[in-house]
Amino acid sequence: MLKRIAFVWLILTVCSLNVKAQNGKTGTWGIATVVLPGDSAHKWGGYIELQSRANKLFNQFFYYETKGGISYDLAKNYTALIGGGRYVTYDFNNLDAPPTVVEARMWEQLTVNSFLDRIKLEHRYRAEQRWLNGIYRNRFRYRLNLAVPLNHKKFEPKTFFVSVFDEIFLNNKAPHFERNRFSAALGYQFDKAVTVQAGWLNQYNYTLTSAGDKNNLAITVIYRINRKAAKPNEHMPSTID
Repeated sequence: MLKRIAFVWLILTVCSLNVKAQNGKTGTWGIATVVLPGDSAHKWGGYIELQSRANKLFNQFFYYETKGGISYDLAKNYTALIGGGRYVTYDFNNLDAPPTVVEARMWEQLTVNSFLDRIKLEHRYRAEQRWLNGIYRNRFRYRLNLAVPLNHKKFEPKTFFVSVFDEIFLNNKAPHFERNRFSAALGYQFDKAVTVQAGWLNQYNYTLTSAGDKNNLAITVIYRINRKAAKPNEHMPSTID
């Protein structure tokens, strides 16, 4: 346990030194996920997740989301999921005020994995139904995620890895393009259950009246529930959301 804590502390220290050299727009994302994946004996699975975001490094936390979903393995490396969640945004300049946005969301998604020796690819397609302060909107997302284990050929206990993804957000109303999210991170899989990663996440938002991006230090902890009767199976070290 002490080795795990020391490793996480080292990652956070290195990332913090890097982002402090940038401008004052750097924020913080925290992501904690518990996932029950499908396996050789069970096609059904699920997950729950909590996220929080801060306007600065570990300061001015203004946003949180809670969500979960039920998954079904259609075939090897093909997984469908139905999910839902609640998303709450505050004004970071006045955190005592009521939320500025309260969103309820449902979505349907398909995830396709391709394992090409050391290179692991994930394609994720998602359609969302959103209610922002009671106003309905649609949104469509595609994420391409690449992960490469460094000291092993596949993801297994005691594996260091790098992970890079880009995700585009579209809607059915002009100008259609809404957001792009890019991430590059370093991670470590401690054992069959626990994976941690930390790195840089850039989010670019666009509307007809404004556009801009924000850099963030993103810290992710994933706990994977492994059924006793299942055969060992390699998984992408990525969050469901």
